[in-house]
Amino acid sequence: MEEQTPENQDVNFESRLDLKPLQDHVEAIKKEIGKIIVGQNEMIELLIISLLSNGHTLIEGVPGVAKTITAKLLAKTLDVNFSRIQFTPDLMPSDILGTSIFNVKTNEFEYKKGPIFSNVILIDEINRAPAKTQAALFEVMAERQITMDGTKYVMEPPFLVFATQNPIEQEGTYRLPEAQLDRFLFKIDVDYPSLENEIQILMENHQRHDVLDFDAVAPVLNAEQIAHYQGLIKQIVVENHLITYIASIINNTRTNANLYLGASPRASIAILNAAKSNAAIYGRDFVTPDDIKRCTKAVLKHRLVLTPEREMEGFTVEKVIEQILETIEIPR
Repeated sequence: MEEQTPENQDVNFESRLDLKPLQDHVEAIKKEIGKIIVGQNEMIELLIISLLSNGHTLIEGVPGVAKTITAKLLAKTLDVNFSRIQFTPDLMPSDILGTSIFNVKTNEFEYKKGPIFSNVILIDEINRAPAKTQAALFEVMAERQITMDGTKYVMEPPFLVFATQNPIEQEGTYRLPEAQLDRFLFKIDVDYPSLENEIQILMENHQRHDVLDFDAVAPVLNAEQIAHYQGLIKQIVVENHLITYIASIINNTRTNANLYLGASPRASIAILNAAKSNAAIYGRDFVTPDDIKRCTKAVLKHRLVLTPEREMEGFTVEKVIEQILETIEIPR
């Protein structure tokens, strides 16, 4: 799919919303991350869209393609609390959520909060932990709260989870359950860099003597600004025929003969919110069909399940999504 750029966007209009500060901050975030990361423009932009849409993101790729570093650098550009959790086969739910500890002085149990109590959480290799540990994230990712010993703890905004995972074909991985996958706004597939980017990676690594200086990346947005931009995104105009277009895409996944499992209403809302953010970062206060098409694959590919017959034939979810987008008439 053609990558959208400011040059191929229709900018001959006067926006009703002042989106220039948002665009400037997006470019500043890209510039800061670009101090260390070479290429991966699509991943970086989708991560920024997920931030503006207030959605969690799953990043998949083989080891060594800068999944973790990119997510960590994005967190560095945000002046908010950051927490990293390394998932391992022996990790327990209490290692994430926290646990109640008996205080001998007060003769009462006290709740010691776990690392999930932060603003941006990077979960590294999420599919290395078993289902019991993965299930500990269900409530906090969907409702942004934790219920512990009958007490509800609400997470401070912003609350975003960036999770990385290795392809499920790799040894020592556990497939994430559908209920968990549905809580991620996007799934971003990270491929190997091009030859030109690989050469640039080697040159820059050689010049900095194999040292990553994370301190060179400066914060760009604070919590108040993030909340402001997330509120601004909600004011982006979406015409009724485009809402029907999104609903038609989702409905097709539920009746498609190639699919065993279609997408939920959460997926249609995800496409709507992501399309608004995509429009905003290009300075438009209205959504176009291209915004919807661009975000659809990242929203749907982790939510759809092929029928066993299609899977055996080597069919892919990405191919089904492309067919759906080609089948449904684009509103004009």
